[in-house]
Amino acid sequence: MKKFCLIYFLFIISYGYSQENLYWFEKDIENTFVKETVKDKSWRSQMGATYFSISNNYRKALESWDTSFGREKKISEKDRLILSNYKPLNAKKFIINRSKKEQIIIINEAHHNSSHRNFAKSLLRGLYKNGYRYLGVETLKNDDSLNIRKFANQESGFYSKEPQFGLFLKEALSIGFKVFPYESKGNGKEREIGQAKNISDFMNKNKDGKMLIYCGYEHAYEGKHQTWEKAMAERVKDLTGINPFTIDQTKFSERSQEKFTEPLVKMVNKKYPSILVDKNGNIFNGENKDFYTDAFIIGTTTDYKNGKPNWMLEKGKSIYPIPKIPNHKPALILAYKKGEYEKNGIPEDITEIKNWDGINYLILGKGIYDLIYLNEEYKTVKSEKIKIK
Repeated sequence: MKKFCLIYFLFIISYGYSQENLYWFEKDIENTFVKETVKDKSWRSQMGATYFSISNNYRKALESWDTSFGREKKISEKDRLILSNYKPLNAKKFIINRSKKEQIIIINEAHHNSSHRNFAKSLLRGLYKNGYRYLGVETLKNDDSLNIRKFANQESGFYSKEPQFGLFLKEALSIGFKVFPYESKGNGKEREIGQAKNISDFMNKNKDGKMLIYCGYEHAYEGKHQTWEKAMAERVKDLTGINPFTIDQTKFSERSQEKFTEPLVKMVNKKYPSILVDKNGNIFNGENKDFYTDAFIIGTTTDYKNGKPNWMLEKGKSIYPIPKIPNHKPALILAYKKGEYEKNGIPEDITEIKNWDGINYLILGKGIYDLIYLNEEYKTVKSEKIKIK
């Protein structure tokens, strides 16, 4: 995948403040990528979205993506007809119930959208209860110590550096999933073949449970791709003889502005992700029967409080007001679970503070954390331990 290789290359060698720091201030992402004048608009949009996402700036990630890929959507008669024939059901409950009769579930994400990781995380306990024991993740490298360490670190993968991705992997490992990489070299057809073979080879050696595969975009699609011939999911079906239950999170996911968001998202308007099912139990999966997933997830729209998405404040999480250090602004505050900062782990939350007026906060689960305060030169100006009860 050219985009992945390019981003990772730049991440390693590029700009001065990235040499020692993996998480950036908004202004540095803007100046480095969004306002870059040599590269084309699509490149700037993708790179900006990726770095905003990794730096835990969900709103800006959506905005950057839509500068190139936002298209105005209007409600059509077709949309109204869909909702007249299908009923929205709670996607989490539906998938967990459906998982009882499946052997492989493949669910995708948009790489700049951390809410997709949050939803995937919410499935894990229910899937484990129903016999799922293995989690294959596209972004991961061959990190043999991951399943022993029980948390991802900065060397585990690229997109997994993002806080919600780190929490997704940590939850899977804590529950008891064996997490494995399946990435392959090459682009297009070669990559799809390699990914599917790696998954099939892993399955042949690990037969004590069912399989959850987490991937990006069209890798989750069945049928025939215009250039790849078959995407990873279809090739997994060919190699294993098992028809996976495939789920797309990307098409009906919220955008930065309402005008760019698919009408069905606005029309369904639930507080939870949904799957549309008709009276006969048929799942809505679009009109394209040549290249498809078994289900589309109809996403929700995010509310924000002090810049934080409302879906971050899930059960077991609480708000922690950040103690002020007025002499340092802007500041970047990173919260690491105890013992993980020293091992190059992934922060569980990041807050950028532009000024100390009002309340700035982190959203954290129970436990002891190391808070790292960085100034605008990315120097540590303060660190402290806190306990969330």
